[in-house]
Amino acid sequence: MKLVIVGGVAAGASTAARARRLDEHAEIIVLERGQHVSFANCGLPYHIGGTIADRASLLLQTPDSLKAALDLDVRVGHEVKAIDRAAKQVQVTEVDSGRAYEEASDKLVLCPGASPIRPTLPGIDHPKVLVLRDILDMERLKAEVAGGARNAVVIGGGYIGLEMAENLRHRGLEVDVVELLDQVMAPLDPEMAREVEQHLRWHGVRVHVGAAAAAFREEGGRVRVELADGNALTADFVVLAVGVRPETSLAKQAGIDLGPRGGIKVDERMRTSDPDIYAAGDAVEVLHTVTGEPKLIPLAGPANRQGRTVADVLFGRESTYTTTQGTALVKLFDMTAGGTGAVEKTLKEAGLPYEKVYLHPSGHAGYTREG
Repeated sequence: MKLVIVGGVAAGASTAARARRLDEHAEIIVLERGQHVSFANCGLPYHIGGTIADRASLLLQTPDSLKAALDLDVRVGHEVKAIDRAAKQVQVTEVDSGRAYEEASDKLVLCPGASPIRPTLPGIDHPKVLVLRDILDMERLKAEVAGGARNAVVIGGGYIGLEMAENLRHRGLEVDVVELLDQVMAPLDPEMAREVEQHLRWHGVRVHVGAAAAAFREEGGRVRVELADGNALTADFVVLAVGVRPETSLAKQAGIDLGPRGGIKVDERMRTSDPDIYAAGDAVEVLHTVTGEPKLIPLAGPANRQGRTVADVLFGRESTYTTTQGTALVKLFDMTAGGTGAVEKTLKEAGLPYEKVYLHPSGHAGYTREG
């Protein structure tokens, strides 16, 4: 079998590695448009903040290491531009040289991931309005910090936004977080989110909930962030962390079905509407464990498991991927917050019965008498 995998980070790398373990003789090609594969994207904010000092520890594998260990043909800087379903081949462009070529396959796996959302606001293309999704993004942000930045504005109060806020504080920057909703961390119930917000403020992060960025303006080499309520913040740079959008351009071009949430539609064996094309990772829709509804849940753990499921199915194993529960944790200074399943608002909207329980663990040493 000749297997071509589009995308080489979480889902793509997991698919390739599992496929090789199941078949020593298959030809396995990974096409990654970026310059890095299988990197620890969850660790990027912590390298910026200095908690993870060694940059190399973020690079879990390289094309050379994957070739040596698993005999995988991993090509970084190779972007798939189109899929020819009838010919069972993809059109590829080598990013640096512009050289174009076709690569045929018996089976194709789409693991293109997701892209950071950049709202259509005035000044959104300002060179100091940055995102954090890959190693190159991380290097740009590190350069801003190393260049003497004193303050930053983070747009978005989700996991990445708050991790960036913490790590920029560790580097000595003043940080403002601007969140459109009336709470940070939408996956948490409001009661929990208020505790997180209070903790951030305690550590010097200025949090603006119910606030929206309206425009970004140049101001003497810095960025003026104009808010919808008429107020403004000025920063040396801005971090956009307002979520990600599934990368579905290839699927659309090829006429592969998308789901109601805009992600690639797959069945429980990760097959798309084309029987010879599979998909996994942040670009696919999954069923939520609690509500049973299709959702986009861009998390590394599910992406890795989906990739392994694809390989199992391709090489004859009876594996399925049924639902995603959406479990996630974040460390913010000396607090850890997380959630799993569905929050109260979601349960109400789904019409599902639930009970609400508050637990207050002991905050001091305790003992119990034996006997």
